[in-house]
Amino acid sequence: MYSEKVMEHFQNPRNVGKIEDPDGVGEVGNPVCGDMMTFYIKVKDNRLVDIKFQTFGCGAAIAVSSMVSEMALGKTIEEALKITNKMVAEELGGLPKNKLHCSNLGADALHKAIEDYLQKQKKKEAEAKSAKSHQSKESPKLSCPYCEGPLEGWEEFCQACQIELEECPECGLPRKKGDKCPHCGATPVRV
Repeated sequence: MYSEKVMEHFQNPRNVGKIEDPDGVGEVGNPVCGDMMTFYIKVKDNRLVDIKFQTFGCGAAIAVSSMVSEMALGKTIEEALKITNKMVAEELGGLPKNKLHCSNLGADALHKAIEDYLQKQKKKEAEAKSAKSHQSKESPKLSCPYCEGPLEGWEEFCQACQIELEECPECGLPRKKGDKCPHCGATPVRV
């Protein structure tokens, strides 16, 4: 049957619920037994600062979810990813053989939540890099290199001195179309 620890976590599960605006969500299910687990995590400074779960299933599945949440809370991302199915079952004092699949679901749901968080972080970093690159390319504070009149971004014509401009392929700053760049000295290629 079940160990005392399994019964304790089943009857008094820890960290049950849902986190509003989680940093990562992981959901797994077992079509054989019908168990479904969803883990929600909050991460700060690479550490799991909050973890909640919603589990629909047997007592072992609820106990496993509770134990996984306790094992992972406060751990770094790297430490939490090292939590294995075997570790969960051992922490609970063992599970009946026909319930070992539940320990797989708990660790898998946690790992999926962490993977979701990591993917979101990569996406945020890429978007921030793209926005920074886009901002520096699209809205630099430029002035005409000849009259020092203000330019609104990458204009091809200076309204103040009436000179046709182009972007220097070397330094990216404006220069008079077809002339040597006053910033870097690059000369236009003549064809």
